[in-house]
Amino acid sequence: MNPVRVLVVDDHPVVRSGLTGLLAAEPDIEVVGEAADGQAAVDAARALRPDLVLMDLRMPVLDGAAATARIRAETPSVHVLVLTTYETDTDILRAVEAGATGYLLKDTPREQLVAGVRAAARGESALSPTVARRLVEQLRSDRDRLSARELEVLAGVARGLSNAAIGRELFIAEATVKTHLLRTFTKLGVDDRTRAVTIAIQRGILPAP
Repeated sequence: MNPVRVLVVDDHPVVRSGLTGLLAAEPDIEVVGEAADGQAAVDAARALRPDLVLMDLRMPVLDGAAATARIRAETPSVHVLVLTTYETDTDILRAVEAGATGYLLKDTPREQLVAGVRAAARGESALSPTVARRLVEQLRSDRDRLSARELEVLAGVARGLSNAAIGRELFIAEATVKTHLLRTFTKLGVDDRTRAVTIAIQRGILPAP
């Protein structure tokens, strides 16, 4: 079986050297190159066509998320595994949206890091537990976020108005009110008006009466 070909990208020479040594000690992993910034990573990925780029996030010239997006656009067969000390929601989402296959923190134990490299090279997700939890929380937040119109319709329901009355108040058709309510039910995970209002109040989406 061919070894997993890895490009190591980090702007700190000591970190690059340590990662290269750690991975090179594995019989099924070959470090084919190193890069010290995002632009160099894009150039190296284009030239070397590794199976995986092990990518830091905060780097000069071009940051890791931007470099990931460029690499995935130019060489779609090359997977990117982010390895960083940063675990903010913004950093995680930028990396995932850029096309990163995985996101690990630099305090990840050696065995998990090596396993993550192998998994990401196969195109499988490799996420630190903390990162996975944050992504789930973000997805839940996005799902629960109601549009301005959905909030207006739900507020009308909370006041005891019928669909027709809500439509007249908002100058929209009754059928449109029903559509907004159905979307709201889906986002809140409920199937009736009373439950929708109750959940919305519990979550602070609507003010308590």
